[in-house]
Amino acid sequence: MDKPAASRYRGDFVAWAGVCGFIGEGGGGAPIAPHSHYAIQLALGAPAGLRIQFGRHGEWQTCAAALVPSRATHTIDVTGCQMSAVLFIEPETPAGKALSARLQGRLELIDPDVVDVAARRLDRAWRVERSYEAVQAVCMQLVQQVSNTAPRVPSDPRVLAAVDYIRARVDQPVSLAEVAGAANLSPGRFRHLFVQETGMPLRTYVLWRRLLHVWTLLMKGETLSGAAHAAGFADSAHLSRTSRTMFGLPPSVLQMNGPLSARARGRQHHLA
Repeated sequence: MDKPAASRYRGDFVAWAGVCGFIGEGGGGAPIAPHSHYAIQLALGAPAGLRIQFGRHGEWQTCAAALVPSRATHTIDVTGCQMSAVLFIEPETPAGKALSARLQGRLELIDPDVVDVAARRLDRAWRVERSYEAVQAVCMQLVQQVSNTAPRVPSDPRVLAAVDYIRARVDQPVSLAEVAGAANLSPGRFRHLFVQETGMPLRTYVLWRRLLHVWTLLMKGETLSGAAHAAGFADSAHLSRTSRTMFGLPPSVLQMNGPLSARARGRQHHLA
């Protein structure tokens, strides 16, 4: 049987403390380019069709869902899925710490029975209820379920203070000395602690936070150029290069025009 032509990706962006992700349909006809990022990735495809390649030359594996460890090169293909969700879990969160300890740098394929109910609930919350809050709630529960998160163990408060400082200035240049000062540490000590807690250098983390801000703005109908400037990128070309490095594709490929985006823009229009 001939494979149906893949449709252009249409989806939405969701985020909450320590986790963000995309839920959508279509895939543009080709797998995402090999890439790595600091977040742990939870990918889900429903009702079937998700494919994962671990490493640049690993074998393609078909699965219902998978966990990809932080900083691991990988490729995903969602073109065969009716609905897909890709969540990025920050390593410094309790769920991230639990998953990092379990994965130990390895790919983990998740049994379909574990995610079947969540996938159906997620599809309904997205397509039928068209509710950001409902989608977020299902995703939060799914992360807790697959991470089997232990009772909350606070991360280092100095790193959390630095993260808050960065988030509040996502559109501004921030230096190592500034952020270290917010954490009440010397630059040298802070650099070591930050990498130890987050698994990435400060500069990479700042770029990550800016990318998340871009997707939030695109959900509200902002242009690529406008979102790039508002998130502190020099221009849309700088944004695209950064997105390709961290997500394996440019923002222009993921069209934020799903049901959640439509509702968000409708509310903005109503309030204008």
